[in-house]
Amino acid sequence: MLQYHIIGLFDKEGFMRATRQTIRPTILTLLDNIKWEHTIFALPFAYLGAVLAAGGLPRLDMLLWITLAMVGARTAAMSFNRAIDARLDAANPRTAMRPIPTGRISVRTTLILALLALLLLVVAAAQLNPLCLLLSPVAVAALAGYSYTKRYTWLCHFVLGFTDGIAPAGGWLGVSPAFTLPMALLACAVAVWISGFDIIYACQDVAFDRAAGLHSVPERFGVSAALRLSTALHILMVALLVALGLSLGLGWIYYFGVAATAGLLVCEHRLIRPEDMSRIDIAFFSVNSYIAGVLFLFTLLDALL
Repeated sequence: MLQYHIIGLFDKEGFMRATRQTIRPTILTLLDNIKWEHTIFALPFAYLGAVLAAGGLPRLDMLLWITLAMVGARTAAMSFNRAIDARLDAANPRTAMRPIPTGRISVRTTLILALLALLLLVVAAAQLNPLCLLLSPVAVAALAGYSYTKRYTWLCHFVLGFTDGIAPAGGWLGVSPAFTLPMALLACAVAVWISGFDIIYACQDVAFDRAAGLHSVPERFGVSAALRLSTALHILMVALLVALGLSLGLGWIYYFGVAATAGLLVCEHRLIRPEDMSRIDIAFFSVNSYIAGVLFLFTLLDALL
């Protein structure tokens, strides 16, 4: 029996079949671990920054490097988060079935992926312009460090918002390497949007956070107050988007997109009640992905038409 296994190792077809059976599940597990599909939250806003900075479609090479930078940034962020929170995820019933707690992927493999993703981010930033390369350590520090903040402060949601606000700023600076008021308005709009829905998402874990000594707005102030703060942040997001349109003299198509975004935010908040968190996944994953896509689409149409 042993000799057949040894022969199989040197059989090309058998080796390729064994390789496929090993590598493919590993790749799928890595993608599941970092929730690859949720890149849609940030990527449209990076494109949004690029489109507004260019006043239309940027060059294709710029879009390519912006895309690679964003893929690297989000992969690194989620990989670090999963590795840093591995023990907490294992103890939390809501997250206990994630790949690391169940042993489907190791912390070491996840950290290797994070470091490779950071390398991709830095290389892509260097290809865009010197300012993006100079600022890349700020992005690296934010991506690697924000997961620790919930151990120390309920302001952790705003640190995550700042980290994701780098996406549209990075897209903007990749096309036009200069700090401007419109760029800051867009980055702030994304930052408060992310902070607001991260507060909503944290409402699921109030009991666990208190038991584990973790910090969040819902843990500190209660779910009802947290939802009110989230609503205020999302109203602020819409106001910042209006201010952005005014600062750039954008047209009615853009404002239609802002109105649609406001409508989606209303739908998101109607799905959530302090006494009923059962539809939080719909609000968090489905509605937020629509918000990113809708705002980008209408802004692009406004810029082109």
